[in-house]
Amino acid sequence: MQVAVVTFDGFNELDSFIASALINRCRRDGLEAFVTTPTPVVTSMNGVEVTGQRPMDFVPEADVVLIGSGVKTRDVVADDRLLSMVSLDPARQLIGSQCSGALVLARLGLLGDMPACTDMTSRPFVEAAGVTVLDAPFYAEGNIATAGGCLASQYLATWVITRTLGEDAARGVMDYVAPVGEKRESVERAMRNVHAGTVVLG
Repeated sequence: MQVAVVTFDGFNELDSFIASALINRCRRDGLEAFVTTPTPVVTSMNGVEVTGQRPMDFVPEADVVLIGSGVKTRDVVADDRLLSMVSLDPARQLIGSQCSGALVLARLGLLGDMPACTDMTSRPFVEAAGVTVLDAPFYAEGNIATAGGCLASQYLATWVITRTLGEDAARGVMDYVAPVGEKRESVERAMRNVHAGTVVLG
């Protein structure tokens, strides 16, 4: 199973790197994440240059697609050429957004009446797109999930691992990365937020 972590120019390092790093703890179990970019190299909001691991034509092939956030997301949603590269199929793919990535899902018409999570800076723009924003770090309906706040990317990764490999795998990853002395509460918080924020459809 392959995960595309869509990463645009001006991206937030925490959003793309935390999700991909956590998911890649599951490589031996067949789940692998790739930083997926519209150009060979993208530059983060803090000037970090990253070479993409996959081009955007990988997005339709991926089993999971996570849309990262950044300081140029409003430019992305205003660029029809860039948006045309984000070809998503919620019937077949797990799709998630981090912070301002919710704007991309809204612009693509994937949220519908579904509420979403985003960061405080992006909130007014997501609401202006007609989306109800929750005061929560994570929310999912069916195959679509949103997370709000940079460190909520751990919940997005936990959701992906739980949905693809099961809860035990997600607990194992979170236990490994959690701070020493805080492992139990960190794991339980991650699982609690994912369970509480997930609505099963059908």
